Amino acid sequence: MSLTSDPPVGKAADGGAAREDYSALKVVPVRHPWRWAAVVVTAVLVAQFAHGLVTNPGWEWDVFADFFTTATILKAVWITIQLTFYGTALGFALGIVLAFMRLSKSPFLKSVAFTYIWAFRSIPLIVQLLFWFNLTYLYQRIDFGIPFGPGFFSFDTAGLVGAMSAAVLGLALHQAAYAAEIVRGGVLAVDGGQLEAAAALGIPRLRQLRRIVLPQAMRSILPNAANEVISLFKGTSIVSVMAIGELFYQVQVIYGRNGRVVPLLMVATVWYIILTTVLSIAQYYVERHFSRGATR
Repeated sequence: MSLTSDPPVGKAADGGAAREDYSALKVVPVRHPWRWAAVVVTAVLVAQFAHGLVTNPGWEWDVFADFFTTATILKAVWITIQLTFYGTALGFALGIVLAFMRLSKSPFLKSVAFTYIWAFRSIPLIVQLLFWFNLTYLYQRIDFGIPFGPGFFSFDTAGLVGAMSAAVLGLALHQAAYAAEIVRGGVLAVDGGQLEAAAALGIPRLRQLRRIVLPQAMRSILPNAANEVISLFKGTSIVSVMAIGELFYQVQVIYGRNGRVVPLLMVATVWYIILTTVLSIAQYYVERHFSRGATR
């Protein structure tokens, strides 16, 4: 038995021959037949769908072109954009407040914020919209003054909460529940050690939040927030139950008169796709701005 670490001469020779054999082998790339089969099947299906869009007369592209840029449709698109903007702005403003209430050390504030989020995420949006639309049934007048005491001035809810106001209110309050969880998740994603270091340096709490927490939290907040904005934009079609002249409602009115259901639905579909694409592009640039200095 050999006690040295050197391999036997015969085995070394065999290893050299094996290395020579491996070097002579031809390298062949891995084949993926099922992947190519999936590509072919998908390409055929896409081609068939595109061919049907072009050749099927049921799409009535001439009717689509006639109504796509009419004044009624453009006004409805503008109302849809307004509903999305106001619902997003008010919803996220309230959502930020609710998020920090949930992060508060006060049990009462945490309980109130949790109850609000639980309730508004549990109730369907259409129910909330109809409730706010019928607010005058419960409260004919809103008084401002001493709590549980005399009021100094009041508003008539019939003139204060119209269809558009009720829609914005319902969308904003519904959006706030989801925005609160998005903001809370983004704040929790920031390393707590950074706040401890900032406190040790004597940086005020508000400045810690503005200069340290939020810029980093935005990296986690923005993707989910953008998805919520896009969902809200498409969700504005629900307010058609309140007879508000947004995009989907106006499309329904028009095809209810002329019977051209499919081309009018395509008008709404294409406008939703265009505006969603614009929001997605804006999301990309905003995310790129807040991700500066981050390695991904």
